[in-house]
Amino acid sequence: MKKNPFLGLNLIFIIFSCYLTPADARYDNAEEDELALMQAQLNSEVMSQPFLAEKPEEVDAYIKSMLDKNVTPPEYSGSHWRPGYTCRDLLRYDWSEYRNCRYYHRYHGRYYY
Repeated sequence: MKKNPFLGLNLIFIIFSCYLTPADARYDNAEEDELALMQAQLNSEVMSQPFLAEKPEEVDAYIKSMLDKNVTPPEYSGSHWRPGYTCRDLLRYDWSEYRNCRYYHRYHGRYYY
């Protein structure tokens, strides 16, 4: 009967895989714990910021009342406006800035400079 030359290599592979599997499992658990901790931290950061809804009915009522009074909207005086922004970008900072931007855009047909 002829001996299989790969029998020794197969046996070594089986032994190493038995020893490495628990280490991989511990690493996966540690990585999962770290990811869960990072997700919890991100969730707490997001939830700590105020949520400002668009409130389109209130914005439209404000714009209509200002147009009826013939009030010219002022130029932007805050510190959040950046080139390429739209009014929606201001919503993350302040609802009144968003509302005023919408009125400015409606009145002038363009965004702030």
